[in-house]
Amino acid sequence: MKLKNFSLPFGGQIFKSMSDEARIRILHLLLKNGEMTISDLEHILDFTQTKTSRHITYLKNSNIVNARKHDQWVFYAIREEVELVMVQIFNFLNKDTVLQKDQQVYEILKSNRELAANRITKQPWSA
Repeated sequence: MKLKNFSLPFGGQIFKSMSDEARIRILHLLLKNGEMTISDLEHILDFTQTKTSRHITYLKNSNIVNARKHDQWVFYAIREEVELVMVQIFNFLNKDTVLQKDQQVYEILKSNRELAANRITKQPWSA
């Protein structure tokens, strides 16, 4: 679903949300990789749980990020209505070294998780 009416107040809210480097980094990871948990973000960004939660709460209250609960996990993602705006903004920031490094850390963590999951499923349990 696309954003039907881009109003001045909502545009202001988006730009206020992007006035903090930590929130820009979080939004970039969510845009590039889809749903993520607080623990994913804090590991990649090397933030405390408190700092990560505070910024995610700000983004949620700004209607830029939504949350989906599954068991004990809460997954955060950029709202579909705002995604196109975020894509356009991050097109200008695609060469930023900090954002590139964040994505590299994500890729390493993701591959390590996949390797561990493969080992668990392929390795017979010994008594």
